[in-house]
Amino acid sequence: MNRITPEEFKKTKKIPLIVVLDNVRSMHNIGSVFRTSDAFLVEAVYLCGITATPPHAEIHKTALGAEDTVFWKYFENTNEAICKLKEEGYQIVTIEQAENSTMLNDLTLSEAKYAVVLGNEVKGVAQEVMDQCDFCVEIPQFGTKHSLNVSVTSGIIIWEFFKRLT
Repeated sequence: MNRITPEEFKKTKKIPLIVVLDNVRSMHNIGSVFRTSDAFLVEAVYLCGITATPPHAEIHKTALGAEDTVFWKYFENTNEAICKLKEEGYQIVTIEQAENSTMLNDLTLSEAKYAVVLGNEVKGVAQEVMDQCDFCVEIPQFGTKHSLNVSVTSGIIIWEFFKRLT
């Protein structure tokens, strides 16, 4: 099936994308983000605030070992992670429904490095975090519901960034 080993994965060139989880409470969502990040060669996952960290059985249940292949780092607060990323030259993109957001289908990317911030399942991305971001991207939705699960959102966003950055 053309799968690489965990050791090969760690040596494989990654896309210039870091996923930042801002106080995500569900360990199943966290595990899903790891698994998607592994599938599309994401550089790292930053876990912030109340976001749980590996090793944990509930994260492993959906990550299926991706928590061991994808580099991750924990930050006590998301603003600390954002400051570090900015110092390293990343464009910070919050994924949220907000005024003046860019619809995902209208997004154009340069050859920069990016960090996408995904928020809490109930409260979304904290306002003080949004205030530090370079721009906001929104996934267009056309039905009666106007929210998506964090794991679904991460899948859509990571895939779009993968297509545009490779």
